[in-house]
Formats: sequence, C-alpha cells, structure tokens
Amino acid sequence: MKALLFEKPGKPLEVLQIKNMEQPRPGKGEVLIKVRKANIIPADIMFIQGMYGLQPDLPQIAGFEATGSIEGIGNEVALPVGIDVIFTASGTWAEYVCVDARSVIPKPKAMDDEVACQAFVNPLTAFGMLQESALEAGDWLLLTAANSAFSKLVIQLAVKREIQVIGTVRSDDQKQALLELGAKHVINSETENIYKSVKRVTEGAFIKAAFDAVGGALGDQVLNVLQGNGQLFVYGALSLKPIPVNSGLMIFKNLHIKGFWLSNWLMSLSKEERSEVIPEVLNLLASQSLKTHVEAEYRLEDFAKAIAHMEKPGRNGKVLFSF
Repeated sequence: MKALLFEKPGKPLEVLQIKNMEQPRPGKGEVLIKVRKANIIPADIMFIQGMYGLQPDLPQIAGFEATGSIEGIGNEVALPVGIDVIFTASGTWAEYVCVDARSVIPKPKAMDDEVACQAFVNPLTAFGMLQESALEAGDWLLLTAANSAFSKLVIQLAVKREIQVIGTVRSDDQKQALLELGAKHVINSETENIYKSVKRVTEGAFIKAAFDAVGGALGDQVLNVLQGNGQLFVYGALSLKPIPVNSGLMIFKNLHIKGFWLSNWLMSLSKEERSEVIPEVLNLLASQSLKTHVEAEYRLEDFAKAIAHMEKPGRNGKVLFSF
C-alpha cells in the first residue's frame, strides 16, 4: 500500500515522502479500514513539525482524520466488514489503516465522504468550545482566523444560538462570505483598529468570549477587547508566537485565558455525554444544517501540491486527499 510518512520532524514539504509499505493486519480489538478520503488540518502540519501535543513515533505516517470502509476485523470485534466509518487516528494518510474498533463511528448514510472525512475534529471542537464558553443569546463572540473552516462552523452554530459573532481576517475579500454566513461584523486586522471597531459595533459592550487560533500580537489585541470577566479560549498558534499578557489588564478586568484541545475535552465528558454530543454534531452535518466546503482534492502522490494549497493564504474551503 502507499502511505505518506516522515522519518524526522520538519516542514512538511521537506520531510514528507511516499512509501510503498506492507498492508497492516488488524490485531485483537482492531479494524482494518480502506481509506477513501482524508482531511488536511493545521494539527497535521504541527504534528509533522514535532510541535503538536502528541509526538510522532518515527518513522510516522501523517494525518489524523479520514473516512473509509472496514475491510477486515480482528478478534473480539463485533463490527461487520463493509460498513462505512468515520475515524481519527495517528496515520490516516495511507491507503489502509488499522485502528481500535472502539474509536470508529459508523458513517450516516446521508453523509458524503467529502463531509465525513472532516466530520470529527473541527465540528466537535467548534461545538465543544461553544459549550465551554457558556455564551447565551445576545452575547458577543470574537473569532480570529475567521475565514478558517473551523471558524465557519462556529459561526453557523453561534447563529443557531443567536450569539453575535465578530471575526478577524487579513483580507477584505474574505468579509462578504462570512457576513452571508451570519457574522455580524468582520474586521481586517491588517488595516483596521480592532479595539475601535469592536467598541463601535458592540456599542461599548465589548466581547464576552473569544476563540483565538493565532496568538502573538493579535492575541494581545483580542485580550484588550474582552469585557470584565471575559474569556479567551486558545486553540491554535498559527503565528508561532506566544500571547504577550498584560498583567494589569488580567487583574483589573478579571480575565481568563483557557486552552482548548478536543482530546482533553472529550475525555472530560461522561460516556453518556459523549453518546449525546457526537450524534448531535453528525446529524447536523448529515442534514446539512451545518455546512462544510471543499476547495480541492488531491491524490496522495500530489501531496506537495495539496500541502501548498492547504497553507495558501485566503483559501475558502478544505483541501482533502482522495484515494
């Protein structure tokens, strides 16, 4: 089988390589999945560089999220061969993957593969962060990197809850689509003053919670537009720079900075809560009440083009691998 792997951490285009490998065999409690489509997310890029919460076991097949069909089962597995599944695992950028049978989710029949391969990480993270923020109808939420696939999911979920969203982008060309999606206002962080814009749009109320994927100087600007007792949820670090924290601001406004990682959040839920949350999110996607957009698909052999496209500024949809 073909797999896209790396033998040392580094920039993806410098360390990734296609290898022909022996097809894996499912062990006890595992299923063998024939991958049809796999997602490319920022976490994949961080993982390849050795900058993610999980460290690679070198040589390491890349990729975290995909969809496909069960081709074989190990001992003590009740799932039938042939069913379509959604799954996350370390090493999805390969034609075949063996994973723990308990970690796969049967794919809803109404869900296309293009949606299924991105149905776990971003949608559940968006849902989970909104749950943790405890925002209510009428509250203000700010999103950095508002044009990302993740932020677009947050906007859609927030609109359903009547939460008012302000986004930041780096290009005026990205504004209209986000406004049509339901954002109340979009700020070009390269040319507009975030503090003045937020104060004007919220009529001085400012922001109750913010979701930041960038960090650095932008994260600092976001802290400055939070209300008293406001919360900044950090789920990414695209700038690769830490947020400079103003201690006085934190003290006198009683601000809170919290990290969010989907794996930790899911582990914090009870079994009953997980059994409710995951189907709810999948049903929203399957019914297209929550929409995703794919901009391009590439073969595994064209991974250099796929990664370059994924990292291209101003991208408006997901980039996938299609097997």
